[in-house]
Amino acid sequence: MSKEEQHSFGVFKPVGHVVISLPGAEAANRAAQALRKLGLADDAVHRYTDTEMTRRIDEDIANASPLASIGQEMNLILAHRVLAVRGYHWLVVRAADDEQAVQIARAAEGEGAERAQHYGHFIIEELIEPGSEPQVAESPDRGLDAQTPSGKESESVMAVPR
Repeated sequence: MSKEEQHSFGVFKPVGHVVISLPGAEAANRAAQALRKLGLADDAVHRYTDTEMTRRIDEDIANASPLASIGQEMNLILAHRVLAVRGYHWLVVRAADDEQAVQIARAAEGEGAERAQHYGHFIIEELIEPGSEPQVAESPDRGLDAQTPSGKESESVMAVPR
């Protein structure tokens, strides 16, 4: 997966992939093992440590086009950064279709994944619900709704250091 295939307007957008956040290396290892059982090709799963993801996100933020803030891509990478700084690891998994994306998310969720987003050309779908608060409107100005009382990712249970 080349950098060009994963970016839109300078920010991370791996279309046709599921981006999974896991609370540490052990959870990422378990999830990667679970994904192997789904019969995915060896090159379908890409792993990123917390440090790698933070570096990649910081590069994206520095190089982002103003057009990146029109959709939710910029808000999503900012939410990913909060988790990466707190030690989350990442799996980026190629999915053949929506059904396989759901299977990938369920397998990873069973191993501790707390977020999984399926990136399409026009929509990014949450496959693991992030919280118990009712969702409110999201926008480029307001950012993503983390489904916490304030709507901020930093307040979520997932963002609390472990």
